[in-house]
Amino acid sequence: MKLYESAENYLETILMLERSQGAVRSIDIAAALSFSKPSVSRAVRLLREDAYIFVDRQGYITLTDKGRAVAERILERHTLLTRYFVALGVDEATAQQDACRVEHDLSDITFEKIREHAQRTTDEA
Repeated sequence: MKLYESAENYLETILMLERSQGAVRSIDIAAALSFSKPSVSRAVRLLREDAYIFVDRQGYITLTDKGRAVAERILERHTLLTRYFVALGVDEATAQQDACRVEHDLSDITFEKIREHAQRTTDEA
């Protein structure tokens, strides 16, 4: 099943919040994304129903193995693309925004070639 960009963004955000603060709740996601609590609640419900996340009785959200795999893939793309765009001379803020747009639509083949190119240019430096 192909995830929508918004679902990938939610999973990526959950992973980043988990890494920075440990426990994650819907309110944390709403604050991080500047979304309303009802919007986040709906997304959390859908992600839970599709087995990307688990929500415990206290409302703490954890990624399932399936959700973590998606989140880590998207975060890796975001991080590498941001660094790559900055290396090309793009300012940090624009690089972040552009990476966020591109990370969802780039094919695995193209991303792998960008990764290889970035690695070669890093090794040569």
